[in-house]
Amino acid sequence: MQHSTNLPHPFEPTQDELPPKPGHHFELDRRKFFKLFGGGLAVAFVLHDLFSFAGETLPPEPSSIPTSQVGAWIHIGEDGTVSVYTGKVEVGQNIRTSLSQIVSEELKVPISSIKMIMGDTHLVPYDAGTFGSRSTPQMGTQLRKAAATAREALVQMAAKNWNTAAKTLQAEKGTVIDPANNKKIGYGELTKGHQLLLPISDQASMTAAADWKVAGKSVRKINGRSFITGKHEYVSDMKLPGMLHGKVLRQPSYEAKLLEVDVSKAKAIPGVIVVHDGDFIGVAAPDVRTAGKALQAIKAKWDESTQHPSTANIFEYLVKNATAAASGRNAGNTKGSVQQGLTIADFTHAKTYNINYIAHVPLEPRAALAQWKDGKLTVWTGTQRPFGVQQDLAEVFKLPKEKVRVIMPDTGSGYGGKHSGEAAVEAARLAQEAKKPVKMVWTREEEFTWAYFRPGGVIEVNSGVTNDGTITAWKFTNYNSGSAGLNTQYKITHQQIAHLPSDSPLKQGSYRGLASTANVFARECHITDLARLIKMDQLHFRLKNSNDERLTAVLETAAKAFGWNSSAKSAGHGFGIAGGFEKGGYVATCAEVIVNSDKEVKVVRVTQAFECGAIVNPLHLENQVMGSIVQGLGGALFEAIDFADGKIRNSGLSAYRVPRFSDIPKIEIVTIDRKDLPSAGAGEAAIIGIAPAIRNAILDATGIALTTLPLLPNGVLG
Repeated sequence: MQHSTNLPHPFEPTQDELPPKPGHHFELDRRKFFKLFGGGLAVAFVLHDLFSFAGETLPPEPSSIPTSQVGAWIHIGEDGTVSVYTGKVEVGQNIRTSLSQIVSEELKVPISSIKMIMGDTHLVPYDAGTFGSRSTPQMGTQLRKAAATAREALVQMAAKNWNTAAKTLQAEKGTVIDPANNKKIGYGELTKGHQLLLPISDQASMTAAADWKVAGKSVRKINGRSFITGKHEYVSDMKLPGMLHGKVLRQPSYEAKLLEVDVSKAKAIPGVIVVHDGDFIGVAAPDVRTAGKALQAIKAKWDESTQHPSTANIFEYLVKNATAAASGRNAGNTKGSVQQGLTIADFTHAKTYNINYIAHVPLEPRAALAQWKDGKLTVWTGTQRPFGVQQDLAEVFKLPKEKVRVIMPDTGSGYGGKHSGEAAVEAARLAQEAKKPVKMVWTREEEFTWAYFRPGGVIEVNSGVTNDGTITAWKFTNYNSGSAGLNTQYKITHQQIAHLPSDSPLKQGSYRGLASTANVFARECHITDLARLIKMDQLHFRLKNSNDERLTAVLETAAKAFGWNSSAKSAGHGFGIAGGFEKGGYVATCAEVIVNSDKEVKVVRVTQAFECGAIVNPLHLENQVMGSIVQGLGGALFEAIDFADGKIRNSGLSAYRVPRFSDIPKIEIVTIDRKDLPSAGAGEAAIIGIAPAIRNAILDATGIALTTLPLLPNGVLG
């Protein structure tokens, strides 16, 4: 799975992800340009500084520079500070550090001199969003090219200054050195703080992964201390002079229609602003308590629908309401004849796997702070898609995008759940009426109820296998849960694979790993079932049918570290294995469980091998994999949204079970550093193996083949 270095702009999502927003077009303004030397490099003065929320001076504004130019991505100040601009955002994956390492490596500057400006629509180039494990392979490559181009240009500038050959000079620690004549000059002295307006070159010499000195190392999280000490300001911490706090009146159930409303008592509360615009009813007040009191004072009458599916019948509903046929992105591999493959099989096996809706449960719920000034709107909000939220705001308020600025401070997790900007729109509507800044912070109940979920789904698998372990037939039909990870990684002559979208009763969207959490679960459970049918070892069966050397490598690595062929099993213990790949990452997971006489299941050990090409930061890659395993435990064992009558019935952490310290097994992580391959992302693929590995271990221990996620909603088998 090689990654192309010819990157499109803007960075667009794949078909499995949200559709792209309209592109952001950059035009050069009428600044004067100054030639430094003939033919190539130009610089431009910028006439003003901009200020962040915290009041610190930001580097010169690059947003009017074409993205084909180095200056759109990198600016070198006169003091040698390197400012890097990216539309990617920090939601806990520590991409701020790894992208800094990449720039440090190619530009040959200390990582301490790099300032990363992320997710500010007024400053950075357009980016479709932070999702799909694209930050490292796409943005990392873009910044590598820009930094390498800048480094070579700086060497050329120094060579011209010294009237010497560029090939005799070296770039090192933010300076250009002439070893023969014992000279050196800092980058800031060369640029004098001007913008680098030269094209990014595909021919710029980039450092091979085997020669990395900064990238490839376990550099500490750049701004980690600010989080540990509480200095970092999340949106919910932010304040502006005269700021009000907002609350919105929510429907009592999905699809409820507002019949009438009386807001007079809320308006009578001193300091309260009430906004009633169609179905939108919100309040703003000087403090959260008063805002809550005003909301309770509103009297509304609703028409609630009684025709809602529920947890009890959701799987039947999704199949019944699916589209008739798959096409385009929803059509997976189809080759040969499944019927012929079933005919020649020694054993056939058909199963249906059910996938419940689950919530993202971010540590930080949705929040936004909106301010109107001189007809322009600025919103600070935690979102994975700043430019998408900017577009939404521009459409709602009928503004040119240039008059809408979205700033994304480093945010407390997203997991694919913060693509949308509901809180931003709500805060802006209230701020517009109040003529004061308004902060909107969703409650945990609002986050559970009005955000979107990982889709529920039904997956039907019909297969055939011969006695020697050859899979002869594979029919795989996914209803609703999505097309990511749809195709099998095993060699099968006769296969028919499809995803059929359905009319989902709940709002659904991206989740860590997208639909591969469902598709890999069904596939890897079924693969183990086939192995048991012919009494073949789970691992051996996978290796026999794999034709991907990277998948084979992670399976063998995980099994060796786990002690697959040497670990002795006692009564009630079971071993399971699962593997797969997604977004350029390859994973294999081994799990050991104990099932006691009361049918209680305990996951006691997990070993996971992970490979995503050349590793940029080993420590933080391990953290990503660890986070995926722990989060995956919840979806595997007990996480599920419970709903009926158009209402979420477990809309709080007291009722919605997430992994606890007592649930965490012994975890061993083995990362494989493939310096011969491009770096891929690691935020998604590492989650897909844990659920099927646990299920297969339960099967090994008990002979019970579970087919629904979560596996143990009540904590025990059956």
